[in-house]
Amino acid sequence: MRTTFMANASNIERKWYVVDAAGKTLGRLSTEVATLLRGKHKPTYTPHVDTGDNVIIINAEKIELTGNKLNDKIYYRHSQFPGGLKSRTALEMRTNYPTKMLELAIKGMLPKGSLGRQMGKKLHVYAGSEHPHQAQQPEVYELRG
Repeated sequence: MRTTFMANASNIERKWYVVDAAGKTLGRLSTEVATLLRGKHKPTYTPHVDTGDNVIIINAEKIELTGNKLNDKIYYRHSQFPGGLKSRTALEMRTNYPTKMLELAIKGMLPKGSLGRQMGKKLHVYAGSEHPHQAQQPEVYELRG
């Protein structure tokens, strides 16, 4: 009799991938990276276990947005004090905080709760083309499409 495979911490194999964000669209890049972080690209995917891989994103400052989103898209945050609503446009985010822009997009696509936070810790975003993870021997990941 065949049983359903259930992944657990002892039988998960993690890889390291490098994704180059130069010239890629923010949303399309984010969905593929979120899929890698969750592990949905693997046949051993189990919904309640973090089976995903580690992802390194380089050239975050060269990410593209379609249409007029650079001026129209607004990122909000609140200090939890009265009158504490702050906002930035996507252009400000890309020039001043390019890593934060990608992290917000990708982490918003992960599950909410402790499992999603655990998956989010495997994301490493860098503004330039250099990263300090050479020792992990990451593979270059080519995006679909």
